[in-house]
Amino acid sequence: MSDVRVLSATGRKPQRGRIDKRRAILNAAFAVFSRQGYAQACVNEIAAEAGVAKPTVYNHLTDKANLFRHAIEAAAATLTAEIMAAIERMADRGDDLRAMLEAVGHELLRCYCDERSWAMRRLLYAEVTRFPDLLDVLPVDGPGVTKALADRLARLCIAGHIRPTDPDQAAEQFISLLTGPVESRSRFGTRPVAEEELRDIARAAVDTFMRAYAASPQHG
Repeated sequence: MSDVRVLSATGRKPQRGRIDKRRAILNAAFAVFSRQGYAQACVNEIAAEAGVAKPTVYNHLTDKANLFRHAIEAAAATLTAEIMAAIERMADRGDDLRAMLEAVGHELLRCYCDERSWAMRRLLYAEVTRFPDLLDVLPVDGPGVTKALADRLARLCIAGHIRPTDPDQAAEQFISLLTGPVESRSRFGTRPVAEEELRDIARAAVDTFMRAYAASPQHG
């Protein structure tokens, strides 16, 4: 029997169309939940925004809670991939530890200040008692990102570029040095933070971090 797959009239595999439709539903759900909040959002509006019938939404994601969960997870996965790519740059640090940390810190701040990231954080804080486990998927300050950053800091420690330390604690403190100021200055994402201001925050965070963790004094 031939192994040739049956294609739709558009030339796409049927499964591709289903995946695209699911992605459209999740994107629409995230947009609607961000605007309306969990309680006020309705599946009718999500279906309309996705350009599908209401039963199609239920066929893919069964109920409103499941829709919320998967919409948050999909948005978080996209942002987390961007963040992990930034952290991965620490593998090629060159000769300037400070410059590398500033570049990574700046990129983490850009991801943290992305409107999707703010929307996700506001949604999850509002619904933390209903979906407490979803806090683990938060971009930038979620445990997965902290662990990845800790791994890179541990390698810098082994290589003698930062002093012997607990890499998990160092990663948490580096992220806090970045996110604390930007949360205050942005008023929880309601005030835009200029690009140069983000760079200033990153530089200040790295300066404090280097004073605490650099293997030798590297001030100035």
